Amino acid sequence: MSKMRFILAVAVAGLLCFDIVSVSGDIGTAIAYDPPYLPTRCGGYDQEQFPEGGLFAAASDGVWDNGAACGRRYRLKCISGQRKPCKNGSIVIQVVDVCRTNPCRATLTLSSKAFDAISRNPNAKINVEYSQI
Repeated sequence: MSKMRFILAVAVAGLLCFDIVSVSGDIGTAIAYDPPYLPTRCGGYDQEQFPEGGLFAAASDGVWDNGAACGRRYRLKCISGQRKPCKNGSIVIQVVDVCRTNPCRATLTLSSKAFDAISRNPNAKINVEYSQI
């Protein structure tokens, strides 16, 4: 019987380790922002800087990294918020700007199209999981 308990304990520990290792993203917040989107700190007035599909964001200081975030892409998923705003699935966004308010109200400020893709409520502040790709 003790051998069976040992095997069970090892199996449970293995599953816990797998769960911990599989978490690879950062946790932050996101809000939406509406046009005008130009000019941006990454590409000025160039319309070509925006990714096809309109899924882009402005980054808070922590993500902005003194401008190094320009062009970075992140996989983003809504994980929680008030009144269950999250839609299923994830999106890929590209950083095109730095947050325009100081202090920034969220980790990532998403274009209205990007925010609509992951949230049912356009005025919500949501919790997100994001990872650079």
